Amino acid sequence: MKTCFLFPGQGAQYPGMGKDMWDAGEGVKKLFELASDITKIDMKRLLFEGTEEELKATENTQIAITLASLAAKIFLEERGITSDGSAGFSLGEYSALVDAGVLKLEDVFHVVQSRGIFMGEAGEALKNPAGNPGMAAVIGLTYDKITEILGKGDIEVYPANYNAPTQIVLAGTAEGLLAVESLCKEAGARRYIMLKVSGPFHSPLLESAREKFRGVVEQVSFSDPAKPVYANVTGKRISSGDEARKNVITQITSTVLWVNEEEQIKSDGYERIIEVGPGKVLTGLWKSITRDPACSPAGTVEQVEVLLS
Repeated sequence: MKTCFLFPGQGAQYPGMGKDMWDAGEGVKKLFELASDITKIDMKRLLFEGTEEELKATENTQIAITLASLAAKIFLEERGITSDGSAGFSLGEYSALVDAGVLKLEDVFHVVQSRGIFMGEAGEALKNPAGNPGMAAVIGLTYDKITEILGKGDIEVYPANYNAPTQIVLAGTAEGLLAVESLCKEAGARRYIMLKVSGPFHSPLLESAREKFRGVVEQVSFSDPAKPVYANVTGKRISSGDEARKNVITQITSTVLWVNEEEQIKSDGYERIIEVGPGKVLTGLWKSITRDPACSPAGTVEQVEVLLS
C-alpha cells in the first residue's frame, strides 16, 4: 500500500510522549541514547518527566518532538509499516528528511537543537515592554483574502502557516497583529485567536535566527532524497540535497505552505496517510483537504496497534 508519513511540528508535545514506545521497542531505546549523547541532554528525563512548561521552551520542544516522531517511525518500521514518501509540518520536515535519507540520524538532533536555540534567542531579543511580537490564528478567511488584507498599508504581519483552506496563522509585531485583527473581523473572519508562542515564527522577524542557522546547516551533509519528500516553502517535492538545505534555511522566515503540500501529496496517489509522532493535529488538517484516503495517527503504541489490526 503506497504510504506517506506526515511528521508533526512544534505544539504537538506533551509530557510522557514516547514512553510507551520506549517501553516496547529496543530500537526506540537506542534512538534515545543516541539523541542524549548528541544533545548532552537526558532525553528520557525531558520527555517522560519534564513539565509542560519545560517542554514548551523552544530549545527543548524541537529536539523532544523530533525524537518522539523518529521513535514512532522506528516503532512502525519494526512492525513492517514503512513509507513511500514523507512530509513534515515546520519542525516535522526534519524528521521527513531523515525518513527520506536526506539527513542522517547522527546529524538531525544537533541541527534541530541549534534551530531551537537560535529561534528561542530571536524570540527573546524581540520582546518589548509595549507588546511582544507573536502569532495569531485566523479562522474563516482564505489565504488570498489574508494576503490582500496584509497588503493594505505598512503592517509588520506575515502569513506564517497556511494550515487549511480557511485557517491561516499570522506572525508579526504586537501592534501589527492588533491592527490586522480588526481588518480580519471586518472581512468576515469567524475567529481571531492569539497564540501562546515565544516568537513570530516563519516570518522575516526571525532573520537573525535564520542567519545563525545557516552556519550550522552549511556544515552538515544533505543527500539527495531516496524517496519523495515534500517542502514547506514550495509545497512541492524536493529534488536534491542542495535544495533541501536551502529550503530549511528559508523555512525559518517563510510561510509553511501546508495546504499546497497536502494537495501535492494527494495528487501523487498515496493510498495511506499516517501521522507519525505525538498528537493528531495533522490528522485534523488532512481532513480539511480530503477524507479519501483518511489520515491515521500513529504516535502511541495503541494507535499503531489499531493500524496493524
